[in-house]
Amino acid sequence: MRPVRILVFARDPQPGRVKTRLIPALGEQGAHDLYLQLLDRVLGRVRAAGIGVVELWSDREPSGDRLAELAAAHGVTAIRIQQGDDLGARMTHALETVLAEGALPVLVGSDLLDLTVQHCRDAGAALRGGADAVFAPTVDGGYGLVGLAAPWPAGFVDMPWGGPGVMAETRRRAEASGLERAELAGIRDLDEPADLARLAEIPGLAAWSRPE
Repeated sequence: MRPVRILVFARDPQPGRVKTRLIPALGEQGAHDLYLQLLDRVLGRVRAAGIGVVELWSDREPSGDRLAELAAAHGVTAIRIQQGDDLGARMTHALETVLAEGALPVLVGSDLLDLTVQHCRDAGAALRGGADAVFAPTVDGGYGLVGLAAPWPAGFVDMPWGGPGVMAETRRRAEASGLERAELAGIRDLDEPADLARLAEIPGLAAWSRPE
């Protein structure tokens, strides 16, 4: 049976580079600190799932030690570098790299508020059970988790990333490609200042819902 591997997509965490749409509400340092808390939370969930090796994929060579420290804290031994000119190209490269290495990749974002152990386990079970692709839709019309059993470059090229129609377009492309698709329970990410109110529901992050 092919092993499952979880790929956590992250950004090099420098103030001013992460969660830029939250900077008007939190400031550069506040947005940076919140991002690190969210990434730490995601890494904890995917490791707790216990379904396979976890890799951290950075958008560039890390310019400090923070990513390595977080990875080490969660027993993640590999930090790999994303490659490609846009999000779709970077996702395609990471997914196809891991597929070529003989594993079933499950790629997750770093800012998912309510990613659960069960999301990860269900994604692995779907791929091992014969699904061609698995997704966890987000409430804003995108998705925060994707897994593949075989390369599917058509699913990521010329996609309107960041818009409300990403998941709908992905479903259309999957049907056109004849893919057997599994969808998991919905999930929420954190992009806009209005999303900060959701933090009140998350233990340990509630203080961020009322930034000073």
